[in-house]
Amino acid sequence: MLWHQFGRPNLGVDALSRSNIAILRAAAESIGASARFVLFGKPGEDFALDEDVELGPFLRVRELATFNTRKYRDELKKCDLIVDICAGDGFTSIYGKLLFSLHAVTKYHAIRSGSPLVFAPQTIGPFESFWTRSIARWIFNRARKTFARDSLSTVAFKDMGARSPFEEVIDVAFRLPFEPAAAKAPDAPVKVGINVSGLLYRAGEQFQLTIDYAELNRRLIAQFGAMPNVEVWLVSHVHHDADDIDDDYPVLLELAKAFPGTKVAPKFVNSEEAKSFIVNLDFFTGGRMHACIGAFSSLVPVVPIAYSRKFNGLFSTLGYPHVADGKKLNTDEAVAAVIAGFHNRATLHAQATAAMNDVARPRLNIYQNAMADLLKEVAA
Repeated sequence: MLWHQFGRPNLGVDALSRSNIAILRAAAESIGASARFVLFGKPGEDFALDEDVELGPFLRVRELATFNTRKYRDELKKCDLIVDICAGDGFTSIYGKLLFSLHAVTKYHAIRSGSPLVFAPQTIGPFESFWTRSIARWIFNRARKTFARDSLSTVAFKDMGARSPFEEVIDVAFRLPFEPAAAKAPDAPVKVGINVSGLLYRAGEQFQLTIDYAELNRRLIAQFGAMPNVEVWLVSHVHHDADDIDDDYPVLLELAKAFPGTKVAPKFVNSEEAKSFIVNLDFFTGGRMHACIGAFSSLVPVVPIAYSRKFNGLFSTLGYPHVADGKKLNTDEAVAAVIAGFHNRATLHAQATAAMNDVARPRLNIYQNAMADLLKEVAA
């Protein structure tokens, strides 16, 4: 399981990993087989492994720089099937040459192992230079099959000239398990969850946003906090033990101090715990896509705040237009979009329900059935 990870810091990758393994486990059971899953991803923090999951090696930058990849190669050769989820959207040029190169080398070794390589549902690209497109095309053309999670990725795959078997499905995290919502008293406050991305709050300029992300969140907290019978909860989805620009939690504490009465959700151990908290909210907005998927797939009305095309591609594929595009709207327009979503919660709930029934669940069934066929072929 390439680029899969259980535990913190990034609960989005944890959600992808747990969901994908749940789907593949069900696929194996459907053909009367059992599977063991080896995680070839950066080890997380505060996590427990399922009985059929074990940790494999992770190829680090220093090993890449010194060409010390033998252990990684040898462990890959022991696998009957290699499934690469690329941490959801990691195989792209937008995060820099180093990360692209690290992804490319892991995929090269997977191809050289001789085992079938499948790309699990993910964002494809963008690949912004000739050399990254050429390398990506070479890799995808040697995969047994590639699954995309949105329509924009389908376009990117075709535009780069890739010719290997391909299918558009949906993000696997729509299958993430969670505990049902607790019973709610008739006079209970309306609970609004706001996921504040620490990365966007501190370094939003690197994403060429048209909104002032920090100001947007301050205004949302102030406006929701001023509404009668509304309780504001700040929710993190990436949290580290050490200082890190990507960490959501310190920003939440800073905002809670600035806005007395605002509540802060706990640091979740894993994505299932986070989703089991989010399902108890009445409305949600946020800058972390998998926090928003957690809300959407548990039918909590949500207005995602998009900072990249992965949001637009995914939610447009679902036929869900309620996205505040942080690369097109100004701050006033984004605030208005989120507040409008709050006031139209019943409509958002109905549209999310329809999208789950008509798009997400059927597409995940297509993926599961395709993987069952491939597992049957591998096991033969």
